[in-house]
Amino acid sequence: MSTKTLQTWPEPVISVQTLSESGVNTIPNRYIKPMHDRPDALADDTLTAIPVVNLSHIFSDDSSVRGDTMRMIDKACREWGFFQVVDHGVSHELMGRMLGSWREFFKLPVEVKQVHANSPATYEGYGSRVGVEKEAVLDWCDYFYLHFYPRSVRDPSKWPSLPASCRWVIKSAVSIISIQPLELAEKLIDALDREVLAEYGEALADLSGRLMTIFSSNLGLTQGYLLEAFGERSACLRANFYPKCPQPNLTLGLSPHSDPGGLTLLLADPTVAGLQIRKGNNWVTVRPLPNAFIVNLGDQIQLLSNGIYRSVEHRTTVHSEHERISIAFFYNPEGDALVQPANELVTDQRPARYPAMTFNEYRSFIRCKGLRGKSQVESLKLPNQLRSTSLT
Repeated sequence: MSTKTLQTWPEPVISVQTLSESGVNTIPNRYIKPMHDRPDALADDTLTAIPVVNLSHIFSDDSSVRGDTMRMIDKACREWGFFQVVDHGVSHELMGRMLGSWREFFKLPVEVKQVHANSPATYEGYGSRVGVEKEAVLDWCDYFYLHFYPRSVRDPSKWPSLPASCRWVIKSAVSIISIQPLELAEKLIDALDREVLAEYGEALADLSGRLMTIFSSNLGLTQGYLLEAFGERSACLRANFYPKCPQPNLTLGLSPHSDPGGLTLLLADPTVAGLQIRKGNNWVTVRPLPNAFIVNLGDQIQLLSNGIYRSVEHRTTVHSEHERISIAFFYNPEGDALVQPANELVTDQRPARYPAMTFNEYRSFIRCKGLRGKSQVESLKLPNQLRSTSLT
């Protein structure tokens, strides 16, 4: 397996938002998906209520309520790989500010956003493609990717913001003279305030840690097992912007994939649906709840649980009349952590299904290949597991 990382994109990167706003009536061929990957293929447009968990019930004084909540999470992890959490402890005001701030960022002129243009070396920054294969079919999406943890790789200078002096001058002016241009300028300044980003990262890392202890307990492991297996805290964020698309039936916002990391917390726009998950042979559309996080398990949880819990293939559709935004927070093992099935979950009846490999090795593999459904993690199965169909 080659894990060589390219430092530059193989072709010029074009902002999807620029294409959308140019008034084109047809999308370029580079964005047209094969027939079997188009959103009208095997899709169920019915908005589906995936399991919803009130996380505050974990702390209930009633042991039966606590037990029911634990079992609900366990069942969701085994059968869906997805669920939503409400009453999770993260400020609703903070969640709203994050969605609003990223909306303001993506409204900026493309030349301003291009200051933060990324490369495939780390993916950090503003971009419009995943994977480095030449002439690959692209997704109808722009994004901004940044690192939160470990702190050694956190670089707030790469986070979008204006200089403090500029912020102070314009905010002072706005407080004295309330006219439309200055109101717009204040919105721009508030867009992606770095303190808000840092606060959001801390809150979601804490929530991820709580969920990890629940997963460990439900798997019959010690409460801290998964956190210890992950090693030093590692997390990143990807803000996704899906512009309007003149031919939404021909393309996707994100191609089918399972998340390569550990755990994803998605803050989705509750007014516009777009996330679809694979359930059996069908794609079902998820109805995001206001002030909820959509939780989905990544490939590393599947590996550590020896396939008891599973990551699930999902994709994103786009719309002709509506743009859409979502913010994905990825909680991952540290790069050098050796990930392998927990010894306690390996038996004669259920032998180890996957080899040991570091998360860096797995992540480089994914970044070179791009988004390809579940084929990445399934390709890692040990020879004696290749005929197993229990995870498909």
